[in-house]
Amino acid sequence: MLRTLPQTRDYSQLYRLAGIALFTALTIISAKIVIPINSPVPITLQVLVVLLSGMVLGRRDGALSQLAYFALIAANVPVDAYGNGSSAIIRSTGGYLIGFIPAAYVAGLLVERAGTRLWQRWLAGIAGVAVIYLCGAFVLKILSPGMTWLGAWGNGVAPFIVIDIVKALIAAGLTEGGRRALLMRQNSLESNLMQ
Repeated sequence: MLRTLPQTRDYSQLYRLAGIALFTALTIISAKIVIPINSPVPITLQVLVVLLSGMVLGRRDGALSQLAYFALIAANVPVDAYGNGSSAIIRSTGGYLIGFIPAAYVAGLLVERAGTRLWQRWLAGIAGVAVIYLCGAFVLKILSPGMTWLGAWGNGVAPFIVIDIVKALIAAGLTEGGRRALLMRQNSLESNLMQ
């Protein structure tokens, strides 16, 4: 009688990498959906995807997906909103791009700790948005000669508050569905690989 050996391969690393790559790609796509306004910083769907990356993948993988996005920009791949490549880092949007990494981490951490209810996930999203604003406004002020802190607030934060609160709410609402979809995909992948 032949003995069946237990499955020894661990596909969780493959699954994690796929999730990170997926959210990196979604961040790239969301950067290209630009609503121009009278501000040095455009409105895009990136904040929504950044928050979702942390909330769905967790703090570590969400931050890694945004780090991969930032690394592509640093490598001069034109995946930012205006297709500037690495020069986007030293422009008015640079701080926001940097802020995506800790924002995904913070949103993911807070959802992991206490994110069972919609309002808790929404507050986690608001915290992530605050991190993006802190990084973004700081770099905007530093890179804009003559701009005051009030000017950085007026140009880099105030025009986005309402829309980003809504994005945080949408991310909070999509989190559980996103987790379920990724889990179903992982289970399907594992069962196909085991056959």
